Amino acid sequence: MFLPSTLLAATIPAILAAPASLSSTSRSSSAPLPLVIWHGLGDNYAADGISEIAELAKSIHPGTFTYSIRLADAPDDDRKATFWGNTTEQIAKVCEDISAIPELSQAPAIDALGFSQGGLFLRAYVERCNKPPVRSLITFGTPHNGIADYKACEDGDWLCKGAMALLHTNTWAAWVQARLVPAQYYRDVNPETDSASDNYLQYSNLLADINNERAVKNATYRDNIASLEKLVMYKFDEDKTVVPPESEWFAEVNGTTLEVYPLKDRKIYQEDWLGLKKLDEKGGLVFRTAPGPHMHITKELLEEAFKKYNGPAVKKSTSELTGSLVSL
Repeated sequence: MFLPSTLLAATIPAILAAPASLSSTSRSSSAPLPLVIWHGLGDNYAADGISEIAELAKSIHPGTFTYSIRLADAPDDDRKATFWGNTTEQIAKVCEDISAIPELSQAPAIDALGFSQGGLFLRAYVERCNKPPVRSLITFGTPHNGIADYKACEDGDWLCKGAMALLHTNTWAAWVQARLVPAQYYRDVNPETDSASDNYLQYSNLLADINNERAVKNATYRDNIASLEKLVMYKFDEDKTVVPPESEWFAEVNGTTLEVYPLKDRKIYQEDWLGLKKLDEKGGLVFRTAPGPHMHITKELLEEAFKKYNGPAVKKSTSELTGSLVSL
């Protein structure tokens, strides 16, 4: 399904940097905000690709404190947690972990970078916790509107194969929704109404809640998303892993007719269930395209994102940065 960051390692050369630790007592408006990174399905916090991305961020903004989110100390257990676990409990643990790290909790704000499902979970962090608050959330290949199918696992990946076999046949079972991670952001649509299915609205453990799709809307979720400075959503133009890929831009797709309904044509935006319209009105909702297949990210693309959306608490104007940015 989602490719591990070892693929990122092939496109991002190792960057040797050793910036000084970020101290809350010495922080100024010119100091870079901390950066938290959440990896995707089948990956782990200690993978080479994730480490190299963190070093790249530090090389661009020296002094950046980075934290790679993990659900277990052992990398293999962290990988297993991307398949198996209750996402509500996992996100609550991450909220506690972040609040216990002084470099993060004492910062005026943090920036966040999420890959695939990691971007979805970071958005849940913004909605449910947001202490410390997130300034900019960047997501690459994140199924913001859920997935409608599960892609085949790689040969020999029996952890993935076992999970997907169960997911295909028991998606809405209470046991599955409480334990199998990808099932908790699965979303299906009533083809006659082009709206979320009753099963999804009733049984979804994560997505129906954090997308504020149920009858009772959570005002805190809406306000927290609207409080972001930027929500930057990168969609891969050859993505065959996220189904449908339009989900990466919060679009809806009719599973029968394949008609695509862009975010701004949907009630979630027009009635501002989630604060996306308010965020957009202040220029904070950003749609970007990444070339290539799912999670094939170049160093140049990451450099542009870090330069444009991360860095000091008080950022330079766009005109001061354009000379060093690579246009998409």
